[in-house]
Amino acid sequence: MQHQKIIQHIVNWLKSYAEQSQTNGFVVGISGGIDSALTSTLCALTQKKVFCLNMPIHQHQDEFNRSLEHINWLQNQFKNVISETVNLTLAFDAILNTWPTQIQDDLTIANAHSRLRMLNLYAYAGHHKLLVVGTGNKIEDFGIGFFTKYGDGGVDISPIADLMKSTVYKLAKELQVIDSILNAAPTDGLFADGRNDETQIGASYDELEWAMNFNKTSNIHLTQRQKEVLEIYEKRHVANQHKMNPIPICKIPTEFLD
Repeated sequence: MQHQKIIQHIVNWLKSYAEQSQTNGFVVGISGGIDSALTSTLCALTQKKVFCLNMPIHQHQDEFNRSLEHINWLQNQFKNVISETVNLTLAFDAILNTWPTQIQDDLTIANAHSRLRMLNLYAYAGHHKLLVVGTGNKIEDFGIGFFTKYGDGGVDISPIADLMKSTVYKLAKELQVIDSILNAAPTDGLFADGRNDETQIGASYDELEWAMNFNKTSNIHLTQRQKEVLEIYEKRHVANQHKMNPIPICKIPTEFLD
């Protein structure tokens, strides 16, 4: 795999898109995870303005600390990176206080975290004339749909959405992203208890990549674990098609419009 060529291709793509859209650069939400770390670094390499936002909402302390550590590292490397911490906890609690308790389950609350952050990213993007950059990778965006619709899925561009998670790690290591992020268990940062992705999904990203690439016509013998992983992958892939496909439109028959 030609890591430097992939990196330069993405950087060129980002730079070209910003120029064609006549925007000033990029805004990226920093989660303390590998995906946002790689994405923000790639954006910084364009030499265009990069606004990194740390947006805690009842955030697990380790995630918050990694976010700050990455932002500090990035600003030491690149003069075009600016940052701000916007604590959204009070705003989130105000929203939560308007909801009946019966709808305040864990998943609803987690998705609300993501959607409030999206609102904040677009506020900064609109004011500074920047593009909101998605941080989802291929297995998340097109494999199992592991993102929040109109939350972290609400973006202008997705520079790493054609990269498997394993490739994300390789490119991040190539770019010397800090060890605390490279070594951290992947997490979406949406739960105060800091639960990781594998706990939520029931499979590791390596297993999910295997499932995404699995040839169903092959005659190889599957272990019990492989069967379980395939079932996890297929169940999420089918259930989350509404995130991956365009919004359904009810087409009106032409004769009704005459």
